[in-house]
This record gives sequence, C-alpha cells and structure tokens, in this order.
Amino acid sequence: MGRADAWFRAYRHVSGPPIRDAAAIVLLRDGSAGPSVLMGQRGAGAVFMPSKFVFPGGAVDDSDGHVPLARPLATATRDALSLRSDRAPEALAAAALRELSEETGQRLSRPGEGCPWAGWAGRLPDAAPLRFVFRAITPPKRPRRFDARFFLAPVDGLDTDPDDFTAAEDELSHLHWVPLSKARALDMPFITEVVIAEIAAIAEGRDAPGTPFFDNSGAGSVFHRL
Repeated sequence: MGRADAWFRAYRHVSGPPIRDAAAIVLLRDGSAGPSVLMGQRGAGAVFMPSKFVFPGGAVDDSDGHVPLARPLATATRDALSLRSDRAPEALAAAALRELSEETGQRLSRPGEGCPWAGWAGRLPDAAPLRFVFRAITPPKRPRRFDARFFLAPVDGLDTDPDDFTAAEDELSHLHWVPLSKARALDMPFITEVVIAEIAAIAEGRDAPGTPFFDNSGAGSVFHRL
C-alpha cells in the first residue's frame, strides 16, 4: 500500500484548481451506419471545453453516494473503480446515471422506490449495465480539473426512447447519435477522441485487458491500465 499512499498524498496536494471526481456515460447502439454513440455540444460560453462535442457527464455530487441502485455494479467494474480512488464506486456510477438523465433525458433504470432525483418516481438507477472503460485526469494549467471515469452502456439498457431528448436540460445542444466511423470529424477534446478509439476497439473486439488511465495528477502524464 506504500505506493498507493504516496500517490494519494501527491494527488491531494497538486497545485492549481482542485481535481474533482467526475463521471460520464457512453451509450452505444448498432445502426445502419455501424456502431454509434450519443454525443452533444457544450455551450460556447462554457468555462470548461466550450463548444466541444462530448459525452453526457459531469462532476460527482456528495449526494450521489446516497442514491440507492436498482442493481449493483459488476464485481470487476467495482474493483477497477476502487483502484487509486477514495470515492465510492457506487457514487461514481450514480453520478454518471444522473448526468445522463439530466443532460439527455435518457435513463438507465428499473422499477424501485427511494430515488431522490426529479422525474424518477417509481424508478431506481441501474448500475448493472455499466462497464468502466476509461479514466483520465485533466492536465495541469487548466481552468478546471477533473478525475473523470467513463462508462460504456448498451442502448438496450434504456427504459426511454433513445431518440427522444425532450426531457433534456439545456447544458448540451445538438444531441444526436454519431457513427463511430464519423465521430472524429466533430470538434471534440483530445481525451474524447481517445475514448472513442477505445470504444471502437471494444465494438470490434480488439480491446486489451484492464481499463486505460491517463494520469495527469503529477508533473507529467503517465499511462496505466487499471
């Protein structure tokens, strides 16, 4: 545990903006143009990544750790999320599911009571379909920094119409399904391009074991597989 403890000490004492935990979901579905993912565009006035196309996601709220889940995370997913992290895996999953609902109107859920989120009466967020596929810490000298975990989920896990975005809030515009073969033509952050490459490898059965982690918590960028 010595190396892990040293990493946490360095992680918590980096200079500049605090590094906030964040989570995002990549929804994947097959179509006539091949595998597609759901993306939207951030506003031009946004402080972080203005005008960029991204996956639905955002910062983890403390309350996310208290949201009941309809079904738990898979054991392998939970174990990978626990590595080099002091945030409960369930909180990360709940944050991703909440952000998906808020930003797109789409919902991965099952029947159940006790969810505090608006519009979720009689439903609970479902963590079982989530696969942990990527993690990245924003490099230094950015106005905001996040330790972002990316989850992959199949579209057939939704209990909403995947083409209906009328319940979405206004944080993302131009919500649409983007074929993986055409996604890189969009204006997107570098890390989103890397995630798309990982998703394409998964869709084609070429992914390597473990979860890629771009660790920018220190002076330089280090690549791990969790």
